[in-house]
Amino acid sequence: MGTVAVIGEAVKTAGFGLAGAIVFECETPDEVRQAWDALPNDVLTVILTPAADAALRPHTGRQANPPVVVMPS
Repeated sequence: MGTVAVIGEAVKTAGFGLAGAIVFECETPDEVRQAWDALPNDVLTVILTPAADAALRPHTGRQANPPVVVMPS
């Protein structure tokens, strides 16, 4: 069984840990890219804040695997 990871600013991601997601609290684009590169192999879906999405788009080319969901603004 896989899990969900959440990447983004702490104020927007903190509650996801209560639901069992792996949370990467990132405040800078570099932290976001490091979190993406550190995702465990069992992650099935990644939820990104809009800022994290903007930081990752050039890094992943949006050819994201695992699949990505972006929070609404």
